[in-house]
Amino acid sequence: GVPGARVMLVGEAPGRDEDIEGRPFVGKSGQFLDRMLAAIGLDRTSVYIANTVGWRPPGNRTPTPEETAQCLPFVLRQIELAAPEVLVLVGGQSTKALAGLPQGITQIRGQWHMVQVTQALSLPALPMLHPAYLLRTPSHKKHAWQDLLSLRRRLDETPQVAEPVNPAGLPQP
Repeated sequence: GVPGARVMLVGEAPGRDEDIEGRPFVGKSGQFLDRMLAAIGLDRTSVYIANTVGWRPPGNRTPTPEETAQCLPFVLRQIELAAPEVLVLVGGQSTKALAGLPQGITQIRGQWHMVQVTQALSLPALPMLHPAYLLRTPSHKKHAWQDLLSLRRRLDETPQVAEPVNPAGLPQP
């Protein structure tokens, strides 16, 4: 992921292509995600991308609740360290894992929720349909577009926090 990114996308688990490349969202769904981000002025260099489960489940199946629970502390720590302003929960599995919402992704996509990352940190999170699902079900792309516009509005309404400039790379006090 890109350190200092305002947006962190959290997906499910690596697929075959992601497993080979060692990066999230690189197959057809990743290419589609790139186009989705570009449509609202973002790209991979401006977002942090992670998965709730760090390995590819056998047979490319959905991670079990036990596997997800096992990885959750690591994902929460990754979110804490990445320190994004907002989370985008890509797909039902990451939405269920991080937001703890029992409803299916098609019912709760596009609705902002708060995700408790640590005892002291909660972040706004937007559940969104997974690009792989959108490729299989093109009629839902209009919902994804609405969600992307909601993300863009949230970013535009939230002033960016400027990082202190340290061009000489001097140690900070």
